[in-house]
Amino acid sequence: MARGPMGHGANKFQKAKDFKGTIKRLFAYLKPYYFKFLLIMIFATGSTIFMIFGPKILAKATDKLSEGIMAKVTNTGGIDFDAIFSVLIFLTCIYLLSTLLNYIQGFITSGISQRVAYDFRKAISEKMNRLPLSYFDKHSSGDTLSRVTNDVDLIAQSLNSSMTQIVTSTVTVIGIFIMMLTISIPMTLMALCVLPVSMFLMSLIMKRTQRYFIAQQQSLGNVNGHIEEMYGAHQVVKAFNGEEDSVHRFEAYNNELYESAWKSQFFSGMMQPLTGFVGNIGYVGVCLLGGFLATGQAISIGDIQAFIQYVRQFNQPITQLAQIMNQLQSTAAAAERVFEFLDEEELMEEIPNVSDEELKKIEGSVTFDAVNFGYHPDKTIIHNFSMHVHAGQSVAIVGPTGAGKTTIIKLLMRFYELNSGNIMIDGYNITDLKRSDLRNLFGMVLQDTWLFGGTIRENLKYGKLDATDEEMVKACELAYADHFINTLEDGYDTVINEESSNISQGQKQLLTIARAFLANPKILILDEATSSVDTRTEVLIQKGMDKLMEGRTCFIIAHRLSTIKDANTIIVMRDGDIVELGNHESLLENNGFYADLYRSQFESSREE
Repeated sequence: MARGPMGHGANKFQKAKDFKGTIKRLFAYLKPYYFKFLLIMIFATGSTIFMIFGPKILAKATDKLSEGIMAKVTNTGGIDFDAIFSVLIFLTCIYLLSTLLNYIQGFITSGISQRVAYDFRKAISEKMNRLPLSYFDKHSSGDTLSRVTNDVDLIAQSLNSSMTQIVTSTVTVIGIFIMMLTISIPMTLMALCVLPVSMFLMSLIMKRTQRYFIAQQQSLGNVNGHIEEMYGAHQVVKAFNGEEDSVHRFEAYNNELYESAWKSQFFSGMMQPLTGFVGNIGYVGVCLLGGFLATGQAISIGDIQAFIQYVRQFNQPITQLAQIMNQLQSTAAAAERVFEFLDEEELMEEIPNVSDEELKKIEGSVTFDAVNFGYHPDKTIIHNFSMHVHAGQSVAIVGPTGAGKTTIIKLLMRFYELNSGNIMIDGYNITDLKRSDLRNLFGMVLQDTWLFGGTIRENLKYGKLDATDEEMVKACELAYADHFINTLEDGYDTVINEESSNISQGQKQLLTIARAFLANPKILILDEATSSVDTRTEVLIQKGMDKLMEGRTCFIIAHRLSTIKDANTIIVMRDGDIVELGNHESLLENNGFYADLYRSQFESSREE
């Protein structure tokens, strides 16, 4: 079973490879939205400035109230409620305007963050279509899925919360600092005494949390990969009593995620109480100094009230900035994983040299010229493979497991690029054709049947979207799938579930064969096409295939040699080499490797 990209036992707490570079690249990715960012900054700045002026304006109401109380006590006047009411009305308008600006910038911010998530997912989706199959051989689907969902969501959430907080927190710190200076310089200095301590504690925590956030995202990818793998193969797991091993592996991955997640969240959560505690110490010092200055009438009661509010507000944006920087660690980890995927090596660039008119004239002759290939550069499995197949011929490729039969077909379809040599169709090198044009020439029925969640009708027309229902039914009749489809309650509109578990393996094979029939290709590839059907159905399918193969080049891969007796040419492969070539009768007469394979199958079937 595939393992995640890290693998169990990998270094759990890695540091970001390039934190600054990743953040810089992330902001470059946001370039199309710079104008909207400017609007966000303007609205956020305006909203924050209005909020900053609030305590100063409220101080005037407090001063008027205290002056009125003192005047009333000394019988020199009374409380001017009209003036106080005017100040409060003005303050209410200020707060309403601040709220309106905050709402507007929040609306713009949400739109940008979701649009960025959309752009990332679109880029990942397009990237998947440009990646070679070798990438998916080396990476678990769960980890790739985690990059599309968890990592992109984290980036979007971070942008949504961080963009405005960076602006508002910065403006708040600067604005409150200026307002405190206008009230009392000594009290401002007292409030600033605790700032170095808070900054030291925040930097200490941020250094600790960065590696844990990186590990958290990687561990999350491992957990998702394992769950997706186990869910897709749950029948195999149960059949081989693999539940216990699966649980142990899940616990190992889950423990890695738990260790990194609780540490990242714990240290992140420590930041606010620690800075709050230090801020409270400064708050006490400000209160004592303010009381002392008030006794000497160096400062008014309203200004003391306003200053205390500013001190309370002063520590909060500093803590928020620290939390934003902490969150950026997690965002950088997620963005780094996304960019790693987007930077993966893509398929070779296509340079089509064959026109549409030339494509229509292709008949289907195939030439392999000194083909060498290996899934790994240091291990070649196809050695100097050469042969020519005339248009309309049926060619069977046989050999033991691992001989390279299916690999030859994958190379023909350009699922993988050759190490050396050439493959040509009607004299055109397949590298001169667009991959889409090349694959339109082929119809495939693989030994691993693939159907997607949807109706039988949708699955059948997947290879030819413009096919009529009459053509579809005809293809199913040729594949002998029409009978079983009509026995289903909804017929061709029967919905196949995502795992295709509501129809049998043989029925799935019949549908994939019918889908290939409907595509009506120039070249037909049958890879173990009858491996999942009973003997009687195999005979019927073979009759339908004989009709379909007339006038088409056909490559047939089969372990059951009884199915390829009528092939024009049989290629016998072993360890990536052609060891024999001929038709069924001539190969039996040679009494070589093919004859040994045939006799061993005949004897095993007779013993059964």
